[in-house]
Amino acid sequence: MNRYPLWKYLLILAVITVGVIYALPNIYPPDPAIQISGSSAALDIDDRTMTKAEQAIKELGVDYFGAENSGTSGLIRLYDRSMQLSVQRKVQEALGSDYVVAVNLAPTTPQWLLDLGAGPMKLGLDLAGGVHFLLEVDTARVLTEELESIEDTVEKHIRSERLHGVDARVHDGIMTITTDTDEQRMKLTDFLRKEVPELQYERVEQGGKFLLNATMSDAYIRQKEDYAVSQNLTTLRNRVNEIGVAEPMVQRQGRNRIVVELPGIQDTARAKSIIGKTANLEFRLEANETTFTSQREEFPWRDELKQSRSGNNVVEKRPVITGSMVTNAQIGYDPDTSLPQVNITLDSQGGTAMHRRTRDNVGRRMAVVFIEYKTEIKRQRSGDGEEEIVYEQIPQASIISFPVIQGALGRSFRITGIDNPAEASELALLLRAGALAAPMGFVEERTIGPSLGAENIALGVKSVQIGLALVLVFMLFYYKVFGFAANIALAVNLTLLIAIMSMFGATLTLPGIAGIVLTVGMAVDANVLIFSRIREELANGVPPQTAIKSGFERALETILDANITTFIVAIILYGIGTGSVKGFAVTLAIGIVTSVFTATTCTRAIVNLIYGGRRVNKLWI
Repeated sequence: MNRYPLWKYLLILAVITVGVIYALPNIYPPDPAIQISGSSAALDIDDRTMTKAEQAIKELGVDYFGAENSGTSGLIRLYDRSMQLSVQRKVQEALGSDYVVAVNLAPTTPQWLLDLGAGPMKLGLDLAGGVHFLLEVDTARVLTEELESIEDTVEKHIRSERLHGVDARVHDGIMTITTDTDEQRMKLTDFLRKEVPELQYERVEQGGKFLLNATMSDAYIRQKEDYAVSQNLTTLRNRVNEIGVAEPMVQRQGRNRIVVELPGIQDTARAKSIIGKTANLEFRLEANETTFTSQREEFPWRDELKQSRSGNNVVEKRPVITGSMVTNAQIGYDPDTSLPQVNITLDSQGGTAMHRRTRDNVGRRMAVVFIEYKTEIKRQRSGDGEEEIVYEQIPQASIISFPVIQGALGRSFRITGIDNPAEASELALLLRAGALAAPMGFVEERTIGPSLGAENIALGVKSVQIGLALVLVFMLFYYKVFGFAANIALAVNLTLLIAIMSMFGATLTLPGIAGIVLTVGMAVDANVLIFSRIREELANGVPPQTAIKSGFERALETILDANITTFIVAIILYGIGTGSVKGFAVTLAIGIVTSVFTATTCTRAIVNLIYGGRRVNKLWI
């Protein structure tokens, strides 16, 4: 009785061996390093670039080692983690804006483990250090712009149908069309129902006029908001990839917010300037007398447009193309003036629009307008008198180039008139990453330094060590030989937990360490149930071998019931939680699986080796 066949012992041994191999890389601490990559995917890292970077580090007087070059990126390891930011700034200054230099943590895992596919766990923001941003998407502006676009369509239809005395205006999310007759209103209603079926209508008569109030349906509003947030998510991910962060996190939070976490980055200013750049590019023709008299509204950029290099200019209301039509943008240099320029490639729609408008306006100026939205924090009183914080997006537009159209342009052209290479490189990056569907503002900004991350790791490891030591001593003292078996199974449990997290690329966070500490207690709890059951059987006069068998088999049902319910809670936490909650849920869920396996299989295997297959008069339990 209580004997496992050989194949079961071999299977348990194989599982433990695999667990040890994939958990082993975590005992090798990473080296502080700087990572060098090109500002565009086409720019490779050659030996000359690495030599230039190493020379800059030598000039700074910082010791380094292990310079590596994979062709697409370079890595230089440092001895002192506190010097990462200083080295990063010095190397960035030496290489220029064509390259992106980021701080990173380089793994020190031996090659034979890497060959087996083993690697250390990824560390979260609270352990590796880095920056955390919470951005809010201005979806209200998207809806307003959508209504204004519909308004333009209505105005064109009014002019084409020669409907006199008809006026269309947008205010507070409502497009109001004023007509002289009910017949005109019905014609416009039929037109809108055909062209924009998502609108809702209300007919009103006021002051002898026939009004048609059109608003967007709730479903259409939600659709436009989801599109804006999804597009911004894609754009932010592209920008993060351009920076070269090792393990970034960009995810949606709630209806209109986005969380960006960049582990290993401590240069908040640079990360914010790239990721948080709520900017777009528009090409607008210079206004002339015709556009002054034909456009009903005042130009939106008349007061907001900064003084350009060509003087104080006024541009047309409607852009020729926008940055959303750009498919590629690369920095270059004018061969005649050696000044930086941005080489632009448009999609087919943008190329057609650019060709048509420039062909008909040769000799006229076209402004390249750079529009950036600044976040202003305002405090105001709500309806119930409580003070609340409102984040308002204020557009700031400036003309970065105002050339004369020499001929019809197509899909490819260049933007000149940029004096600063860094400005040209950043503009190319923003255009290449994609345009934002809606402006965003920073709601929360948090920086975690590398020293704080290291302190969090030290405290987390210490908590696990203390908890594990107390549990080991208690189990050994209270359950004797069975406590010894449970302690070995507990060590296997932690090894398997770390191995699984490493194999599946799970990110370890500070709450995740709390989940590991909880797993230690839960693993022991399963063994306590088994051992208590064995004691009950012995108290009832059951023979020792039968008591062992009954204890493991009868306690299994209780163990499964308790752990399955906890596992369901962990899944729910992972599904609805964000950030730290997800980190806790991951370790909790994995820990439950490993705890059940080690408590019911490994512990029994050890007990079987000690007591199985022989006559036993007394159990040390």
